[in-house]
Parts: sequence; structure tokens; C-alpha cells
Amino acid sequence: MWDHRVLSRVDWRVFPLVLCLMTISLLVISSTTGGADPWESVVFWTPLVKSQMRWCCLSWAVFAFFAMFDYRRLRDWSLFLYVGTIFLLVGLFFVSPIQNVHRWYRIPGVASVQPSEQAKLVLIIALSWFLERKGSFVSSFQTAIQMGFMAGIPFLLILKQPDLGTALVFFPISLCIGFFAGIHKGVLRCLIALSFIIFTFVALVFSEVLSHEKMQPFFTKFLKEYQYERLNPNTYHQKAAQTAIAIGGLTGTGWHKSEFSGRKWLPAAHTDSVFAAFGEEFGSLGVVFLLFLFYALIYCSFQVAAVARDPFGRLLAAGLAAYLSMHVLVNIAMMCALLPISGVPLVFLTYGGSSLLTTMAALGLLQSIYSRRFMF
Repeated sequence: MWDHRVLSRVDWRVFPLVLCLMTISLLVISSTTGGADPWESVVFWTPLVKSQMRWCCLSWAVFAFFAMFDYRRLRDWSLFLYVGTIFLLVGLFFVSPIQNVHRWYRIPGVASVQPSEQAKLVLIIALSWFLERKGSFVSSFQTAIQMGFMAGIPFLLILKQPDLGTALVFFPISLCIGFFAGIHKGVLRCLIALSFIIFTFVALVFSEVLSHEKMQPFFTKFLKEYQYERLNPNTYHQKAAQTAIAIGGLTGTGWHKSEFSGRKWLPAAHTDSVFAAFGEEFGSLGVVFLLFLFYALIYCSFQVAAVARDPFGRLLAAGLAAYLSMHVLVNIAMMCALLPISGVPLVFLTYGGSSLLTTMAALGLLQSIYSRRFMF
């Protein structure tokens, strides 16, 4: 099941990319969680930086564990993992809420665990197993409906928490796996068209081509008031994120010298808004470098899908690559006022253990597939 020898056949290009992203994360967390005065003496090891560093070290152990693990054994556990995850998501509604939402299990003296992060990974595994089992029937309309049902259960449970951002990530991930599997073309076209229409409408509202106020009477007929308010492009958080990026200019204000995010005027600067905080301190040149790192990592991830030797590995790799790319695209789109801010973390940069451990587990599985590409 585990074979340490496969570590010699992993894609070594991934390591410097991940190390760079983790280093950037620590730099931004240090800057945004230090003192309120950006010009006071620089203290790198803030409490949250120390905490994130521990998560980084643990995440490399998780990466090695899954890289050595034979991904093909996941076929036997897929259904168990899926059912177990559904029970964990349901169980959240029977424990005390944290910050008035049902997203975390609190483990006394350890940490808070967010099952919705692991649910993304489990859904990818379960859908890959299910579509491989369908074989020649994968393109049938019935298979598409069954696949939608499998993805819909965790989607609705996470939406109920409420966690709109995490729930919406399920849709493009499922769509990508369905595309690689070759599900019913009619269903696939309808879903792609629906996605394009929704994204275009939201982008037009946030770019203020369509007036948020004028569209309100139409959409509040089937949406609640607070639900429609998420499409408001003029919230303080939206404007603050744009302001921070704009202040950065070409070269940025410099590390630990940000006036806006350093003075806590940018909400959630070390979590949801970490991209905007980075843009302020390192400017457009830094953003281009960051986007290059993400592009290279996602490119390497999709390459794994191309070299996988079995349908399960190919679908699993495609879903994991989609997982990485959607988190990057959605988070950056939120900060650039193209999508509503909904709590989707920016992989590797956002502070927190659940997202980092899940992301490194995903990369480990990708390396498990890649290192076994010549093994039959």
C-alpha cells in the first residue's frame, strides 16, 4: 500500500513551487498580524506565523504519506469515505455553532476541524470511482443524473451551514471530472452554458455594468434579501480589497510597510483577503510572480492527468487539478471584484490548517499517480 521508493519518481518541479508559496504565505501573515503601526520594529514570528509554520511542517508529512500511498487502493474505500463525510457534514448541525455557523468541529486543546474542506477531496475520489465503474455507460443520461445526485448531497449540506463559497467550488470540480470522463454531452453542454450565464451576470453586476439596485426587484422574488445582498459590489470588504491592490501599484509598498492592510483596515487580511494584502506590499510585479507560481503548479497538476495509466487515476488527477485551479481563480476573482466574497481560501497562502492539509494531501495523491505512471 505504501512504498517509499516511489518518492524517487515524483515530479520534483512541484517542490520549489510549493516552498515559494508557503514562504509568501508566512511573509503576508507576519505582516498582517503584527503591530498596528507598519513602521515599528519588524517582528516576523508572530503567534499566527508560528501556528502556520507548524501546519506547514505537518502538511509536508501529509504530502509524503499520500505520495507513498498507492492511489488505486482508494477504489476500495471510496464509498466508505463518501458516506462517512456525509455523516460528518450532517453531524455539524448537532453541535454548538462557532461564530454562528455550523462549519467546524471543535477539538478541545487541539484545533477546529472543517469537514467541508476534506469533503472536496472525498467527492473527487468518489466521483472518479463511480464514473470508472460505469465503463461504457458513462455517457448515458442516467449516469449524469446519478453523478449530479452524488455531488448535490454535500453541496446542499455545505450550503446549509451556510458556506456558499465552498459549496460553489463543488460545481466546477464535478464538471471537470465529468468532462474528462465523457458524461452525457447534452447535460455537459447545458451545465457549461448555465455556468457561463451565471458567471457573466455576476461579473456584469460587480463591474457595475448592471445596476445592483435596479436588478433587485427581479431577483428578490426568488432570493431572500440577504442572499441577494451578497451580489452587492459596494460592500466595505469589496472596496477595501480593491483599495489595497490599487495602493500597491507596480512595485508595492514593501514588506511590513503597508499602510492599509497593516493598520487592519483590510478585513480578513491573513485569510480571505490575503491576495489583496500581498498585492499591496509587493505590487503588480509581485502579483505576476505569484500568478506564475500558481500557473506552473496547476500546469504540472493537469500534466498528471495526461500521463495517468488508468481511468481512475486520470479522473482523480483531473479533479484534483480542478480543485487547485478553482480555489485560485475564485479567490482572486473575489478580490478583484468579479465575484462576491464568499470565504473561498487561496490555497497555500490563506492562514489555516484545514485548507493547507487538504491541499497538500491533494498534491500527494497527484504525485502518487505521477510516480506510478510506468507501473502496471
